[in-house]
Formats: sequence, structure tokens, C-alpha cells
Amino acid sequence: MDSGRALHDCRDAFVETLEALAAENRDIVAVCNDSVGSSKLGRFRDRWPERLVNVGIAEQNMVGVGAGLANGGKIPFVCAASPFLTGRALEQIKADVAYSEKNVKLCGISSGMAYGELGATHHSIEDFAWMRVLPNIATIAPADRIETAAAVRFATTHQGAVFLRLSRVGVPDILPEDHSFELGKANLLRDGVDVTLIANGVLSHRTLAAADLLAAQGIDARVLNMASVRPIDREAIVAAARDSGAILTCEEHSIHGGLGSAVAEVVVESCPVPMKILGVPGIFAPTGSANFLLDEFGMAPDGIAEAAKTLVARKG
Repeated sequence: MDSGRALHDCRDAFVETLEALAAENRDIVAVCNDSVGSSKLGRFRDRWPERLVNVGIAEQNMVGVGAGLANGGKIPFVCAASPFLTGRALEQIKADVAYSEKNVKLCGISSGMAYGELGATHHSIEDFAWMRVLPNIATIAPADRIETAAAVRFATTHQGAVFLRLSRVGVPDILPEDHSFELGKANLLRDGVDVTLIANGVLSHRTLAAADLLAAQGIDARVLNMASVRPIDREAIVAAARDSGAILTCEEHSIHGGLGSAVAEVVVESCPVPMKILGVPGIFAPTGSANFLLDEFGMAPDGIAEAAKTLVARKG
């Protein structure tokens, strides 16, 4: 898959953009939990040692420090492995950031199943559910390096909390270089009238590949990149349901509470059509590389295509 296409670690786009913005705005600071390496903040630390706070392995304190810095007028990017940022510090995210309406940028690094062989304790397949249920936190999962950079620029200017879900798994570019991120808006990657595929993060390029497979079999698939999970693009979802009559969602997350659930909430209320949610099927994902596990859970391009064909058949 993606043979001959360059794959990019979205963390690189994250830190490059963050450094460029920090060079122009001294209020931008970084906070981490002994994760300078995995968050790729080494150069940021070297350039501005006084603007990086490393709290050690103390995620709850880390979020509290971020909220305090925001209260003092800074723009803190709080960076940590997503399972520990969202799981261990969830109470602080709820009370110190969401409830208190603080301008904190939460950066969940190596999200989904990116830690692969480290297994269930390091997989972050619940973070969409935890984050999107909290008020006052924009929840975003960029699809490639271009959208990652655009989302970081957006987060810096957005007055309010943001959760950026960033993977370390290499992905190809799928968006144009001049892409501008808009909160609550999906990107139409491919138009189609037979079924709609909706994904974000590392799954968006896989759904495009699945659409190519479907086209070869005479099925015209629409593909939406839905980076913004909360707020979600209700208008695009309703239009997809109305125009194509079937929706398939794909996510590197549990099938409960994530992107698929968010889309289903709109579909069932506004335009009920046949729908299926592809993701981790309500279990603790085992060890294995992220790409291997996605394939095993039916999210290789051919698996996505087969699920879409089943939906098309259900339309009658």
C-alpha cells in the first residue's frame, strides 16, 4: 500500500510548525511529562529552555501547570503520549481545562495504536470518546503532515482548549499544500453517489485507496476527511446520507464513543440510512504494529471496500 509514496511522521510537522510560531510569539510555551524525545521537543528546548516545562512522569500536574500558564496569558502546548495524557489526567482536563475554559492545547502524541508492540496499556483507543464528551474542547485528528501543520496554526489562534490527536505512524500527503484547517468542517477528498466513506487520522488515506478499489468494481464512493470530531460537520454528514444513501466510518479507535458514534448521532437524528462503524471492536487491542492491527480489524483498503460493498447491497 502506498508503494512509491513518501510517508511522513506527523510529529515532525507538529514541532516544525510549533517552532515557527514560537519564534514569532513568546507566549507560546511547551509542557511535557518527561517526553521531550517522543514529542520531538528537543530543538524547542534547546532554543527556548525557559519556555519548556518538563514535569517528569506526572501527567496530572502537567495539565494543571498548563492551565496555570494559560491563566497567566501564555499559550501552552501540553504534550504527552495520548493514553497517559487523556487517561491519567482526565480529571484535570475536565476540571482545570474544560470546566475552567482555559486556553490550553492538549497534544496527544502517538495516539491510536501507534505504540503497537507495547500493547493495550499504551494503545489510545478511547481518547476520542473521553475528549469529545467534555464541553469546551475542540477535538481534532489530522490526516497528514499538511493538515497537522494547519491544525497547529489554528490551535494557536483559537481562543479555547484544543485536543490534537497526533500519530507517529507514517502517512502520505492527501491534502493540498495550501490547505487551511477550519474547525467543524470536513474535507471532500472524492465525490461519489453510491456510498460515503468517512475517516480521519491515519485512516483517511486508506479510505481513499478503498475508494479506488470500489471504483474498479463500478461503485462510486464519496470520501470525507473528518478531522474535526467535536464540533462535527453535521451539514456534510447529512448531505452524504442524503446523496449516497449509506455511510461507512473508519477510525483507529474503539467502535464505541469515537468518530463513528459522533457521525451516527447525526445520521439517526437527521437522515437515517444504512451505516457501519469500522474500528477496534470493543476489546483491548493486542500487541502488533499499528498497520498490522488496522489490517486485522478490517481496515486495510480491501477490508474497507468489502464493508462498503455490504452497505451498498443493504440499500436494496
